Amino acid sequence: MFEMFQLNFIVQAFIVSIIIGVVLSYLGVHVVGRGIVFVDLALGQISSLGVAFSDYVGHGQTIIPIAFALGGALLMSLITIRDKRLKLEAVIGIIYAVASAATVMLISKTPHGDSDIQEVLFGNILAVNWGQIKLVGIIFAAIGLLHLVFYKKFFLLTEAFENTDNNKEATIFRENKWFKFWNFLFYISIGLTIVFAVRTSGVIPVFSFLIIPSVGAIMLCKGNLQITITAIIMSLLAAYFGLFVSYHYDFPAGSSLVVVLGGLFVVASVVYLFKRRSEKKGI
Repeated sequence: MFEMFQLNFIVQAFIVSIIIGVVLSYLGVHVVGRGIVFVDLALGQISSLGVAFSDYVGHGQTIIPIAFALGGALLMSLITIRDKRLKLEAVIGIIYAVASAATVMLISKTPHGDSDIQEVLFGNILAVNWGQIKLVGIIFAAIGLLHLVFYKKFFLLTEAFENTDNNKEATIFRENKWFKFWNFLFYISIGLTIVFAVRTSGVIPVFSFLIIPSVGAIMLCKGNLQITITAIIMSLLAAYFGLFVSYHYDFPAGSSLVVVLGGLFVVASVVYLFKRRSEKKGI
C-alpha cells in the first residue's frame, strides 16, 4: 500500500495535499458555519483570473494573483445584504460566474488554452516541487498559527453569523467596533490560503477540501473541536487514498482526490442517517 512513496513526485504531492487539506478543512468549518460555501469557488476563480491575467500581460505571476485574491477577499468582507429577498450566496455566485468567464477569455489567448483551463480547474499536484512546498508550508503555517492563537475569536466570529439570537456573546461581539476587522482578517486568511492552494491543486480540489470534510464532520460530530479534528482526519484520509487511486489506477491526481473526498462524504452521510434513525427510535 505504500510502494507509491518510493516515487519522489508522489511524496511531494502527498505532503502538499496534507498541508493544503489540513488548513482548508479547518477553514471550511467556518465557511460552512457561515453559509458562504461559494466563497472558496469565487476566491479561487478570482485567483485563477489573476494567474490568467499575469500570463496575458507577461509579468507579475506571483504578485498579480495575490492582489486579485486579496482584492476579492476585501470585496466579499464588505458586502452586506439588506434586502431580505436576496442572499449573500447569490452575489458571490455572480462574482464566480463573471470571474470564470473572464478567466476563460484570457486563457483562450494562450497557445495551449484547453490544457491550461484543465489545469486551472484541477491543477497538477504531481508536478509540485520542494520550492513550492516550502512556500505553501510557510504561508499555511502562518495562517494556521494565526487561527490557533485566536481560535476562540474566529469561532465567535462564525457563531455571530450562524445564530446571534441564541448566543448573547456572539451578539455582543457582532456589535463590537472590531467586528469588521476580524471579519476582514478572516477573509484575508481565506484569500491567501486559496491563492496558493489553487496554484498547486486547482479550483475544484481546493473547493472540495474546503467544503466536503467540514460538512461531513458537522454531520458526524457536535462541538467545534470535535468537528475540526474530524474534518482534518477526513482530509488526511482523502490525501492518501486519492493519490493511492491515482497511482494504482492511472487516473488524474486532482480528480482522484475529489472523487475520494466524495466517497468519504457518502460514508459520513450513511453514518449520519443511521445515527438519526437510532435517535428517533430511542425517543
